[in-house]
Amino acid sequence: MKKKNTVPKIFLISSPSGGGEDSVIEGLKKHIHFNRVITMVTRPKLKGEAQGKPYYFISEKKFKKLIKKNELIEWAIVYGNYRGCTKKEIQQLLKSILPIVWKVDWQGVKTIKKIYPQAVAIFIAPPSYKALKKRLIKRGRDTIEDIKKRETFTHEWLKHKDVYDTIVVNDEGMLEDTINKVLYIMKKEKSP
Repeated sequence: MKKKNTVPKIFLISSPSGGGEDSVIEGLKKHIHFNRVITMVTRPKLKGEAQGKPYYFISEKKFKKLIKKNELIEWAIVYGNYRGCTKKEIQQLLKSILPIVWKVDWQGVKTIKKIYPQAVAIFIAPPSYKALKKRLIKRGRDTIEDIKKRETFTHEWLKHKDVYDTIVVNDEGMLEDTINKVLYIMKKEKSP
C-alpha cells in the first residue's frame, strides 16, 4: 500500500494570454526550487523560444498520433492549436520530491484535477479584460487580428474561474506582489 503524501505537490498555474502566468513562473524561480512541466504545442515558435523552453514544439500530425495512442495525460485546443502533456512527462516529474509547476489552461485544470485532486489550481487573473488587451498590444507579439481571435477564448476562460482553488489578481505594475502571493500559496501547501 502506498503511503499518503509521497508525491510532490502539483501547482497548476493558469491565465489567458497576457495574464502573466509565464512572468509569475519565471519570478518564482528566484525564490523556490521546483520542476516545471513542459507542455507540447503545435504552434510555431515565437521569438526567444526554443525546443523545451518553454514548450516542446511538434507537428499537428505527431500530436494527433499521441492522442490516438492515448499517450497524453491531458490535451486541449487552445487559441486554435493543440496543447498537452504526455503521461511520460508527468510520471518522470512525480519521481522527484520537488513541487511541480504546471502551466495549463482552464480545460487542462478540469482534466488534471480529476486525476490529481490534490493539485492546487491558481488562476493568475488580469485586473480586467481591457488591461489584458493592452498588455497583449504592448508586448507586440500578436497582430490585432490575433488578439481579436483570442478575445472569444479569453472571455470563455474568464467564465471558468470556479475550477480554480484560488485567484491571484496580477495588477498593473504589481508583478512582484503577484509572485509573492503565489509563493505564499506554494509554501503554505508545500510538499511533504
